[in-house]
Amino acid sequence: MIKELTVSLSPETAASDEALHKLLSSKLNRKDGRLNEWRVKRRSIDARRNPVRVNLTVICAQGEDLKVPSGYMPVDFRHIKAGAPQVVIVGAGPAGLFAALRAIELGWKPVVLERGKDVESRRADITELNRNGFVSPDSNYCFGEGGAGTFSDGKLFTRSKKRGNVNEILSLLVQHGAQEEILIDSHPHIGSDRLPHVMKNIRQSIIENGGEVRFNTKVSGLLLEMKDGEREAVGVYLEDGSEVKGPVILATGHSARDVYRFLDQQKVEIEAKGLAIGVRLEHPQKLIDAIQYHSPAGRGRWLPAAEYSFVAQVDGRGVYSFCMCPGGVVVPAASSPGESVVNGMSASSRSSIWSNSGMVVELHPGDIPGFSEYGNLEMMALQEALEHKFFESAEKTLMAPAQRMKDFCEGKDSKNLPPSSYIPGLIERRLDKLLPTFIAQRLQKGFANFGKKAKGFLTNEATLIGLESRTSSPVRIPRDKDTLQHIYVKNLYPAGEGAGYAGGIVSAAIDGRRCVDSLCSMESTIPSRNGTENTPHP
Repeated sequence: MIKELTVSLSPETAASDEALHKLLSSKLNRKDGRLNEWRVKRRSIDARRNPVRVNLTVICAQGEDLKVPSGYMPVDFRHIKAGAPQVVIVGAGPAGLFAALRAIELGWKPVVLERGKDVESRRADITELNRNGFVSPDSNYCFGEGGAGTFSDGKLFTRSKKRGNVNEILSLLVQHGAQEEILIDSHPHIGSDRLPHVMKNIRQSIIENGGEVRFNTKVSGLLLEMKDGEREAVGVYLEDGSEVKGPVILATGHSARDVYRFLDQQKVEIEAKGLAIGVRLEHPQKLIDAIQYHSPAGRGRWLPAAEYSFVAQVDGRGVYSFCMCPGGVVVPAASSPGESVVNGMSASSRSSIWSNSGMVVELHPGDIPGFSEYGNLEMMALQEALEHKFFESAEKTLMAPAQRMKDFCEGKDSKNLPPSSYIPGLIERRLDKLLPTFIAQRLQKGFANFGKKAKGFLTNEATLIGLESRTSSPVRIPRDKDTLQHIYVKNLYPAGEGAGYAGGIVSAAIDGRRCVDSLCSMESTIPSRNGTENTPHP
């Protein structure tokens, strides 16, 4: 018999296989303690009250030979046949790489074009960025194999469950080397130390099965033709003047500003999109543990580094935490020289003595005066202007302008700054003055709100580090809701974060696969996951 149990346990009991086995046997009335096999299906932490509990959903097998079903089903990729149709995928982030995997499943040859480098070479450029402040425009925290998420934490939590199969994405990640815990945890996380290896394995799967992945290959424009009175994307042209032919999945990520510019120049419809801008807030992790776990002693031995999530409505705009990194570090995320941009990341162990998160204010086109003249690129122009302003404020270095949290709320200078994880270093600046008033005042009120919800959160032990500006794409590339093609350009499929349709690794991966499904459905039927059934795509 297979039975599913839900149990609420102390952190110590949940961490002990022996104690858990004994508890499950008792609940199943197995007085002899014999239980053939069990597997944790779901794990979450309930820290709403003290004591903290760990909630587990466990699948149990009773019977000498009965086994618990596997947590995931690997895909049996098959080599693409000679003469298979070709699809051009621009960008090797989650949307692009998972689109390529899906293309192979459906018998299409993916040609992935990535402006940046493979993860091994990219790591060296990121080391140079952290140590010496040199920003390579095509190889940094934003550009390169795996996209922005590869060296920026690898969080897999998503609310995009209605758009596609989240477990399918998680299973593919496990198949390519991610830890199986991501199939269990309510807030799954791979870690920036492990994710590069997973991305490399995905690349190898693509190549081994007949696809192509080209690095240091920058796309400079779309190849457009008129067919039956409609514009159609028939490929792309590259910076070196060569061309690559095929329908195009545009999965460039949220920082490929040159792509937005050439789309605008080619009269391919784009539109300004709302985003969020603010700061990165860094606390001592011990303080966050004490607040979230309701204990001055912190998390103790059995609990992970605590997370938090805050949101408030302030003067008609959302103020919220974003990309929270427990046990993490703050990193320089500029994608071009002359910019000051920060982001957060953490390793799989989440063992840093700091925690950080973005603290941002929701912005709509028109909220900040002076940028409407840029039309469809209004919000991108705002991003650039603020990033350059913060860079100039930091004496044209990658040191980050910073201010203590309470000082920011009270409009005071910070006479000194606490230690920080940010390697290039901090420089004392009045962020309440550097940020537009529209943003600064809402952040101040938002922090006051969060401080009331969590006693001790609003403190001068915490540091505001600027600028957090790459929360999402500043542009949306409009597409048909049914075909996922651009509304005016046939065979152009805008995908993922860069197109304005995703917000993280999993949602971007889902969106990339959906675009391939739509493309292939125009030509044929789509097989099920196990390849045994052909059904029309809805």
